[in-house]
Amino acid sequence: MKILALDLGSKTGWALNGTFDSLTCGTESFQNNRFSGGGMRFLKFKKWLEDMQVISGGIEAIYFEEVRRHVGTTAAHVYGGLLAILTSWCEENKIPYEGIPVGTIKKHATGKGNSGKDIMIQAAKEKWPFQDVIDDNCADALWIMDLVKTK
Repeated sequence: MKILALDLGSKTGWALNGTFDSLTCGTESFQNNRFSGGGMRFLKFKKWLEDMQVISGGIEAIYFEEVRRHVGTTAAHVYGGLLAILTSWCEENKIPYEGIPVGTIKKHATGKGNSGKDIMIQAAKEKWPFQDVIDDNCADALWIMDLVKTK
């Protein structure tokens, strides 16, 4: 089953499993620049989802980090907008989706539900030494994928 795991944000972390259990991960920036309208990040995200659908040969399920509390207002607005685009796109394309709580992901990765970003990155680099774990967004997406695959 082709699964896309996402850590939603202005810099979205993603992991995609492919044929023969291959695994790819990365980050995609949906940050606006000073010339972009407020809705451009959401249009870019929808286009990116459509591109991932084609590149992957067909996503069969999407799992994402379910955030219940944000430190900043902007982060909350961006997350909410990306989540709205993601869930409506999944509904439109009949792709099942599920959110996984932050603490559940962290506990799966490190044994502690409140691990920091550095610990999450280090644990990912140890588990997947051949992956280019760029940042915490990529690490979180890998851990979401791992959690889903071990269910």
